[in-house]
Amino acid sequence: MKLLFIGDIVGRPGRDLLRKHLRALTASLSAELVIANGENAAGGAGITRDNAKEIFGAGVDVITTGNHVWDKREALEFIVDEPRMIRPANYPEGTPGLGSYVATSRSGVRVGVVNVMGRVFLHAIDDPFRAAQREIARVKGDGAQVVFVDMHAETTSEKVALSWYLDGQVAAVIGTHTHVQTADERILPGGTACLSDVGMTGPHDGVIGMDKAAVIARFVTGLPGRFEPATGDVRLHGVIITTEPATGRATAIERIALTEVQLQALTERASAAV
Repeated sequence: MKLLFIGDIVGRPGRDLLRKHLRALTASLSAELVIANGENAAGGAGITRDNAKEIFGAGVDVITTGNHVWDKREALEFIVDEPRMIRPANYPEGTPGLGSYVATSRSGVRVGVVNVMGRVFLHAIDDPFRAAQREIARVKGDGAQVVFVDMHAETTSEKVALSWYLDGQVAAVIGTHTHVQTADERILPGGTACLSDVGMTGPHDGVIGMDKAAVIARFVTGLPGRFEPATGDVRLHGVIITTEPATGRATAIERIALTEVQLQALTERASAAV
């Protein structure tokens, strides 16, 4: 069974790319479940109810988030009503929403999706390592045969450490947050696929998705300024993971980095085949 994970969706350019091309991509990869990080879907910071509906409507089954999940205050309310959108499980007790969700793949396999956030250079919240183990036990108790973990963190070391910590317990630990796809994909000895960062789905002609002029100005002057998403060179970054439901382990991992032109070609081929 194949899982498709889409890297951080940035603003309208990222959302539009999914709306136009995700279904064709999913079909071409024979993916049975689609997960996406959506914490930057609203103008590059946060996610609204309408954003979530749009992303689900494009063909995403589960939305994960991270440190920007509360940037749009309405997320505090609608996350309670939408269990398919999860937030880092290591937020303190009483935080709205859940840190995991059990989805069902197209072929009926139960897949547990767990979201945790690192603490190095990010908010000082609870321990992601023990929180991950707690949520893994919960989703397996709810019947998950395969478990996927989105580790939203700043440093490579923290992401790699969690991958080794969970090796053999989950099918994959995939990093998000930096918006730059890394090239260190592998399968650990216990059968856990890992990648330090899956990358970003959105405009790549800026600075990690945002308009470059405003970002450069802040670096040069040190003054605050309003950031807006960039608009050009829209690309989709993701990873496809092949799993074995009988064992809960990964058997293959492959990075995906596609331009809008490449995605358009996939969509056109899919339309011609109908």
